[in-house]
Amino acid sequence: MTNHPKDQPNPNPPSDTPTTPTDPQKPKRIAILATGGTIAKTYNESDGTLGNQLDVLEIMLASLVLNGITIDRIPVMSKDSLDMTEADHEHIAMLAGLFAQSHDGVIIVHGTDRLTTTGDRILERLGEKPEAPIILTGAIRPYELRNTDAIQNVTEALLAIQLVEPGVYCVIHSQVLRFPGIEKDYNHMTFKYTHPDT
Repeated sequence: MTNHPKDQPNPNPPSDTPTTPTDPQKPKRIAILATGGTIAKTYNESDGTLGNQLDVLEIMLASLVLNGITIDRIPVMSKDSLDMTEADHEHIAMLAGLFAQSHDGVIIVHGTDRLTTTGDRILERLGEKPEAPIILTGAIRPYELRNTDAIQNVTEALLAIQLVEPGVYCVIHSQVLRFPGIEKDYNHMTFKYTHPDT
């Protein structure tokens, strides 16, 4: 330890300039496009069927601690993806591109059967480097079921959207898969690359 004589100037004099604490990081603004699908299906007691009737996405989001992000939720449609038309896929792709220009990320909650159709359409329309990351997710089992994968997949999508670079992705079952070349794996009820070495 070096001793400094009393008459020697302080090597680290205090600054006369007041310090301003660093502003907290601006929250990321995320758009969530709700299109329906199994994730949003609820049980209809009157006829024993499952349908897209209640807003379960709002219930799921309310159960999560969402620090560091703000969410703009956009209801687009409420359809089983098997009922979607080519115009529906095009409309979702158009909206994804629009909100990617105004937000830090876009999450599309979608039925799993034709999720890749919409993902491919977005890729065709916007290319591999959209203005912001775009993530498609959904669920194999409805939110209302005890063994649902809905909360897991929505939570993973909300985390991934803050970490990945701009691109088009499917986030589901602890996987982040980037388009193109993704398909639904009906044997294992998840998603995978069409060519495993991709």
